[in-house]
Amino acid sequence: MTIDFIRDALRTVRYPGFSRDIVSFGLVKDIQLDGNHLLVRLEIQTRDAEIPQQIFKNCHEVLDQLPGMVNVKVEIDVKDPVTQTAGTQAGAASIPGVKKIIAIASGKGGVGKSTVSSNIALALAATGAKVGLCDCDLYGPSIAMMFGCKEKPLANDKDEIIPIETHGLKIMSMGLLLEDRSPVIVRGPLATRYTQQFLRQVEWGELDYLILDLPPGTGDIQLTIVQTVSLHGAVIVTTPQEVALIDARKAASMFAKVNVPILGVIENMSWFECDHGQRYYLFGENGGVREAERLRVPLLAQIPINIATREGGDAGSPIALADPSSNKGSAAFHQAAALLIR
Repeated sequence: MTIDFIRDALRTVRYPGFSRDIVSFGLVKDIQLDGNHLLVRLEIQTRDAEIPQQIFKNCHEVLDQLPGMVNVKVEIDVKDPVTQTAGTQAGAASIPGVKKIIAIASGKGGVGKSTVSSNIALALAATGAKVGLCDCDLYGPSIAMMFGCKEKPLANDKDEIIPIETHGLKIMSMGLLLEDRSPVIVRGPLATRYTQQFLRQVEWGELDYLILDLPPGTGDIQLTIVQTVSLHGAVIVTTPQEVALIDARKAASMFAKVNVPILGVIENMSWFECDHGQRYYLFGENGGVREAERLRVPLLAQIPINIATREGGDAGSPIALADPSSNKGSAAFHQAAALLIR
């Protein structure tokens, strides 16, 4: 009997109402094994009293059957869902009218962060929420293309930029301001200024969520955002391969140092599934799963490599617009959005 064996057993315990298990949700905070005495500590954020009761019952049904266990104890620390207030980060302030600001981040480029940002924003909007999407990647903006937007933003009488509205979202991106193929050539201080303008000089109006698509790395733009804007939390995007996970850990460390909670991990490009159902793990298997466990946060979704996802992004029609009941790629993003707002 080992800690890993017990953790694997707990993977069979589902979170009520979801197909995901309590380990991948990041609810298991501690496992202590002393001979035939076992202590499992869980932490759950919910206002529904039936959820911890059901999880407690299901944990005992699994753990009490383990061979050699004489004394099994399950402790559940139930907390109200965290509502972050403005200024939790030192020197940070809220954006008027915006209830929650969520950063989508990665330490490495090419992991599909903009694809994730676009589809998460659409999935949140599908729940009835008012959502904005800000492309903070000044040097490689892609949000405008992913939504097929070529309209130039206008300004109101307060000299605020009016974001473009599409598919129920308000979006802002440097790609909306540039001519095709025009590069952005600016040094750090000017990039910081542009970022502040996108956040505070855009007429966002009343929003439930503002999704920030951050550039890769931990440079000037990322530091400006985490130090000046009160974030509800961050989502880390990675692929399963170790070279991406190394950089994802750097991004997670940056947020930890400025008191920004990690809301979860999204593993992109998890596998390619052939028409006959065989899965091929082109970039390794379950790297994002292990990283979520290491950070003790939920694994929000595993996104497969999907031709329709790529085609939708290129055509200005992200995959989350498809019916999630008939499209696995869309379903994964809608699942991630549901976990973010639970």
